[in-house]
Amino acid sequence: MILVKNISKTYNNKKVVNKIDLIVNKGEIISIIGPSGAGKTTLLNLISTLDSPDKNNDSIIKINNIDVLNLNDKNLSKFRNTQIGFIFQFHELLPEFTAIENVIIPAIIKGEKKSISIKKAKDLLETLGLSNVINQFPSQLSGGEQQRVAVARALINDPKVIFADEPSGNLDSKSSDLLHKLFFDLRKKLNITFIIVTHNKELSNMTDRKLNLVDGKWA
Repeated sequence: MILVKNISKTYNNKKVVNKIDLIVNKGEIISIIGPSGAGKTTLLNLISTLDSPDKNNDSIIKINNIDVLNLNDKNLSKFRNTQIGFIFQFHELLPEFTAIENVIIPAIIKGEKKSISIKKAKDLLETLGLSNVINQFPSQLSGGEQQRVAVARALINDPKVIFADEPSGNLDSKSSDLLHKLFFDLRKKLNITFIIVTHNKELSNMTDRKLNLVDGKWA
């Protein structure tokens, strides 16, 4: 599903990510743990195509058999929109749009008809227990509700893999537990692959594999 070989990232002459290799199978949920400043978010951004690794002819990032390092900007944006879902610590919902409007944004960008996007978004929000808040704005939602809206947004284009960066880092313990359970329910129902950066020990202990990153390298 995901193949990463020999990727590095240098900032200010310091290797934040240093010659990382990784294989993730379809439907697997892995967590990346490690101390603050270890390079976890940088690594997640590299694998998820949000950032580019240092130039190296031996570097490989393949997702669903697509070599993303060889895609031009236009095709990479399309790939990211249709194949990948993102969940961040701070939900990144647009405050001027309602819950359902936030969810359909990736589908509209994809070129999906608005009527079809709205129906799918309603179904997703209902599945996530949010059918009663679809027309509310983010400021009217609890932290847990906002993050579940962000999950629905990540799912709207049927991604093959979801990358999550501290997805429960801004939630209380009850909302965190519900979100963690949701990830595994989604894997069971949709066979989605998850790569999750987290400091949450409960979540990392639940995942299929727990990978420890220290000073940009696997420990």
